[in-house]
Amino acid sequence: MLSRVAESVYWMSRYIERAENTARLIDVNLNLTLDMPGGSEAHWQAVISTTGDYSRYARAYQWVNPDNVIEFLVFDYDNPNSIYSCLRSARENARSIREIISSETWEQINSFYLMVHNASRDQSRLELPSEFFRDIRVHSHTIQGAIHSTMTHDEPWHFSRLGRLLERGEQTARLIDTKYFLLLPSPEYVGSALDDVQWSAVLRSASGFEMYRKRYGRIDPTRVIEFLLLNRSFPRSSNYCIQKADESLHEITGTPIGRFEHIAERELGRLRWDFAFQEIEPIISSGLHEFLDNLQTRLADTGSAIFETFFARQTHERQTQAQRRE
Repeated sequence: MLSRVAESVYWMSRYIERAENTARLIDVNLNLTLDMPGGSEAHWQAVISTTGDYSRYARAYQWVNPDNVIEFLVFDYDNPNSIYSCLRSARENARSIREIISSETWEQINSFYLMVHNASRDQSRLELPSEFFRDIRVHSHTIQGAIHSTMTHDEPWHFSRLGRLLERGEQTARLIDTKYFLLLPSPEYVGSALDDVQWSAVLRSASGFEMYRKRYGRIDPTRVIEFLLLNRSFPRSSNYCIQKADESLHEITGTPIGRFEHIAERELGRLRWDFAFQEIEPIISSGLHEFLDNLQTRLADTGSAIFETFFARQTHERQTQAQRRE
C-alpha cells in the first residue's frame, strides 16, 4: 500500500471525526450555558482553551462571546481546526484517493462539505444551532457507515479506523476536561440538580446518555467519568478507542498483539495496557485534570509516532520533488 494513500485515508477520517467532535463540544456548551447562573464568557473561553486554539482566537477576535467563538470554531477559514477547514481538508484527502474509497463514501464526504460550505454563506445559518450541529453529527455517522459497509476491511480501512479512533479518544478526554476542570461555577454546585444537568449534557454530547443510564442508572459524576474514560464496550470511551486503534495498527503491521516492532506500536501498546489496569478512584484522587492532560499528550505522541513510522518518508519525498520543481 502506498504511503500517500495511507496518509490520505488516515487524515480524511481524523478530520471528519474532529469536525464532529467540535460540533459536539459547541452544542454541549450551548446547552450548559442555558442552565448556568451569571455570564457565559468564562464558559466559552473554556471551550476555546479545550480545543487548544486560544492564542489563535485572541489574534483574530477582540471579545469572547458565543457568536465569535462559534464563528471561529465552525466557519473561520483561517482556523485550521474549524469545522469548515476540517471538512475542506477531509474532502481534499478523499479526492486524492477516490480510486481507493467507495463512491458512496466520496459522495457523503462531498455532501457533508457542501452542507457546511453553504451554511457559511447563509446569514440565517444558526437560527436553530442545535439542529445544525445535529446535522453535522448525522453526516459524520453516515460517512462512517459508508466506510464500514462499502469498503473492504483491508489496510486502507484500518488506517481510516486508526485515524478516527485516535481523534475520538483524545476529544472524549477534552470533553470531560471541559466540564470537570473549567465549567463548574462553584464547589457549592457539586451534587446539585445543576451538576446533574451538566453531566447529563456531557453524556448526551458523547451520545452516551442512554447507554450510561442502562449501566448505572442515576447520574453520578464519578461513574460518568468512568464510563467515558474506562468503559471497554462503549464506542466513544477513550479506553475503547485506544483498544480498537491498537488492534487496527497491528492488523496493518502484521505484528502480534502484545509485541512491537515500530515506535507507533510501542507508544500505542503502552497506552493500551496502562488503560487495561486503570481504576477511576485513583485517577480522581490523584488529579483528573492531570490524568486527562497526560492522556492527550500521549495520544498526540502516538499520532507523531504513526507519522514517523508510516508517512514521514512520503512527506520527505514530496518536499524533495517540490524543491526540484523550484
